[in-house]
Amino acid sequence: EAGGHIGQLSTMALVPQIIDAVPQPVVAAGGIADGRGVLAALSLGAQGVQMGTRFVCAAECIAHPRYKEMILKARDRDAVVSGESTGHPVRCLKNKFWQEYTSLEKAGAAPEELEKLGAGKYYEAAILGDVENGTVLAGAAAGMVDKIQPAAEIIEELFADARRQYLSLKEAVV
Repeated sequence: EAGGHIGQLSTMALVPQIIDAVPQPVVAAGGIADGRGVLAALSLGAQGVQMGTRFVCAAECIAHPRYKEMILKARDRDAVVSGESTGHPVRCLKNKFWQEYTSLEKAGAAPEELEKLGAGKYYEAAILGDVENGTVLAGAAAGMVDKIQPAAEIIEELFADARRQYLSLKEAVV
């Protein structure tokens, strides 16, 4: 449930079930982009979190600037699901390639044809910067990412935000 690769359950439903099923520490992922999400994941029992889309927009990330810019411009419903018919659904941002792929998928194209069409498209977007003809993988939290900043600054912001949220919650509950 992260990294653009999706399942049938959301992070909120999936994490507690995994925690109840395994003795190992669990790292929550999917839809987490700020301190509120971090605190929610920890509240569900996760030992940590993994964030993809948020850190794609870290200054140190090698993703092409146009790829990052597309994420920064994304709004809450711009991250959409495609590839369900192939058995490998992903969440990506709407663009020319997504429209073409989705049209073929809806028309009943064979999974092999769709897989061939999608081959190399992530590289085209993320590394070469062709964000119209490549696949721009991004999570549901893409609309929450609004700036490029150093990874250390992102982490500091996440901790400060989670702490503020925790103190606010603590005050509200007591």
